[in-house]
Amino acid sequence: MPTAAADEIKSVVLVGAGKMGGAMLQGWIRMGLEPARISVLEPHPGPEIVALTSRGLTLNPAQVEAATIIVVAVKPQMAGEVVPGLVRWVGPKTLVVSIMAGRTLRGLERVLPRATAVVRAMPNLPAAIGRGITVAVANAAVTPTHRALVDWLLTAIGVVEWIAEETLLDAVTAVSGSGPAYVFLLAELLAGAGTAAGLPADLATRLARATIAGSGALLEQSPLAAETLRHNVTSPGGTTAAALGVLMGPEGLGALMTRAVAAATRRAGELADEPS
Repeated sequence: MPTAAADEIKSVVLVGAGKMGGAMLQGWIRMGLEPARISVLEPHPGPEIVALTSRGLTLNPAQVEAATIIVVAVKPQMAGEVVPGLVRWVGPKTLVVSIMAGRTLRGLERVLPRATAVVRAMPNLPAAIGRGITVAVANAAVTPTHRALVDWLLTAIGVVEWIAEETLLDAVTAVSGSGPAYVFLLAELLAGAGTAAGLPADLATRLARATIAGSGALLEQSPLAAETLRHNVTSPGGTTAAALGVLMGPEGLGALMTRAVAAATRRAGELADEPS
């Protein structure tokens, strides 16, 4: 059944229905938003989206009345082409939600009508299975009602956090936005190290994937801090301690991760200054 928040959403325009936009769309429908309330602008829709037209979803409409919410889920390089075209669907009560990396609130405000409510959000890849985390920041025109609607929309793909300072979104991008790639790299390297130690490559890959997936599930479900869980695995003088002696050395994983996140944070800030 639709929630109260879903009932408040009379019409949604989803601009871009790739991996992230498509995941959001499927999540909204699972949570009770009627496809007939949704319009999707996507030049190359997948079969799942096309199939939703039979349930009332509008695909690539020629005209759309002022929307309750417009969600912009295109690549940031397309902002200059796409965002000006949204103006015709922005009414005095329309909320615009952007998940475009590097496109600031101020930059969006310059193109949209004055006093438009705008939220900038940064989801991450596990949103594809409803297990993502999204961090959002709002401009001054966003009301508590708007926030409730955004919470509902973004909960469709996982957990939602809010920040007050947009400048923090660069670090968010570096930690949670890019973070899945760091985890996948760990799985890749752990499997490679297992192969180097003599394991068959396919077994080393299965061990690495299952270990990381299981450890992530334990970390999510346990009330214990990550540091405590690490100590619980580590026997003094044992095999884990020997490995951690390498990983936690002066030039080990901690130093590398700090440098990696700093590099990603800098790059996120640079992207905000680059033309569309």
